[in-house]
Amino acid sequence: MTATTTSLRPHPCTGQIPPFDAELGAPLRAILAELPMPLTPALVADRRRRSLRGRLSDDAIRRDGAFTIEELAVPATAGRPEIPLLLCRPAGTEAPRGVIYHTHGGGMVAGSHRSTELTGELNRAEELRLAVLSVDYRLAPEHPDPAPVEDCYAGLLWLAENAGRLGLPADRTVVSGNSAGGALAAGLALLARDRQGPPPLGQFLQFPMLDDRCDSFSARQMGRVGLWDGESDAAGWTALLGDRRGTDDVSCYAAPARADDVSGLPPAWIEVGSVEALRDTAVAYASRLWQAGGEAELHVWAGAFHSFDEWVPDAVVSRTAHHARVGWLRRVLAL
Repeated sequence: MTATTTSLRPHPCTGQIPPFDAELGAPLRAILAELPMPLTPALVADRRRRSLRGRLSDDAIRRDGAFTIEELAVPATAGRPEIPLLLCRPAGTEAPRGVIYHTHGGGMVAGSHRSTELTGELNRAEELRLAVLSVDYRLAPEHPDPAPVEDCYAGLLWLAENAGRLGLPADRTVVSGNSAGGALAAGLALLARDRQGPPPLGQFLQFPMLDDRCDSFSARQMGRVGLWDGESDAAGWTALLGDRRGTDDVSCYAAPARADDVSGLPPAWIEVGSVEALRDTAVAYASRLWQAGGEAELHVWAGAFHSFDEWVPDAVVSRTAHHARVGWLRRVLAL
């Protein structure tokens, strides 16, 4: 498979795609004009270079004194290396009112605990006076499943054990991630339930990768449409799972849509764009949570592509999404 330029044309097998929001179509075309798509193994190095260039600096994270930052390392088990964590704590003497445990995106193959989507977490944390703890898990394909989710779980355990000395409320944690990070956050909720680990108050799933089978209608409809198209999704899952992708030998902790039982999970925020490959699996996961007696708030942003607000933050739909996210966090954390 070779890299090609993604257009906004529909996949030939599925007919038309939903229309793009008036403020998002032109920016998406401009982004795709310089971003080679879909993701292929040959493009992993390119994605990592882009991610490295976009890493947030200390000054960008501190926000003129709004946050203090501390680099930490979590001892790992079974001979694994230490896991880097970045703690962003609201400045001042008042204790944080909760913790966002952030698992970054990057299609399983790129990104870091300082990637650009951390900006959104900090926006919400600043408004609600929350701390953010961001984990730098190992990346596929060099470190395939279960390395990424186990790294993230080790960080979550460490948070629960060390929150008191850090001045953090360990019992007021929301696991949160975008794209690949959304898969990891949902996997953490399942792991914490099944291992009787520290239960998060909520799971905040933004444009989440949930299903390695990549066989939904929207995955085909947007096979070559948008910033994380159906072909890229399959490539990311293949990097994580190798030959196991799409087989019965895939854990629900890697691909949460595989879970036979989704009862007993914390309240979920689930969001996607109407014009993205991950749309239908996100809708299906929310429906399964409801059917199991769980709590989920689902937002399908009309005319939006994957992670639209990160790229076009001033669009009306982006600002609307921000207010809705803050409102959900406020309710889940009872702030």
